[in-house]
Amino acid sequence: MIIAKNILKSYDQVNVLKGVNLHIKKGEIVAVVGPSGAGKTTLLQILGTLDKPNSTEDFTLEVNSHSLKKATDKELSKFRNNEIGFIFQFHQLLPEFTALENVCIPAFIAKKEKKETETRAKELLNFLGLEKRHSHKPNQLSGGEQQRVAVARALINNPSVILADEPSGNLDSASAKKLHELFFELRNKFGQTFVLVTHNEELAEMADRKLTMKDGVIV
Repeated sequence: MIIAKNILKSYDQVNVLKGVNLHIKKGEIVAVVGPSGAGKTTLLQILGTLDKPNSTEDFTLEVNSHSLKKATDKELSKFRNNEIGFIFQFHQLLPEFTALENVCIPAFIAKKEKKETETRAKELLNFLGLEKRHSHKPNQLSGGEQQRVAVARALINNPSVILADEPSGNLDSASAKKLHELFFELRNKFGQTFVLVTHNEELAEMADRKLTMKDGVIV
């Protein structure tokens, strides 16, 4: 599902990733842990094609059998929209849009049909317990509700991979626990692969595997 070999990344002569290798199987939930500055978020951004590794001949990056090594920016953008869902610590919902509209945005970018998209978005919101919140804007939702809207948005295009960066870092403990349990419920229902960057030990221990990063490599 995800194969990365010899992933290097530097910014202004600071080496952030120093040759990361990993292999994640389809349907796995993998937690990436480690101290701040270890390179976890940078790795997640590269796996999600939001950033590119240093260009070397001997690196490999494949997601869902697609080699991304030589993909153009346009190809990466299309791939990202279709194959990858993102969940961030700060949910990044657009404040002027309702929950339903926020969820629909990635599908509209992919030029999917409006009626079909809205039906799918409502199904996801209902599945996530938000059946009475479709028309509410982000400032009318609790933190946990906002994060579940963000989860629905990540799922709208039925991506093969969900990448989450500190997804429960901005939630109280009860909401965080519900979100963690939700990831496993979603994996069982939709079959996605999850890669979660987290400092939350409870979430890390729940995962199928825990990878520890230190000083730019997986140890």
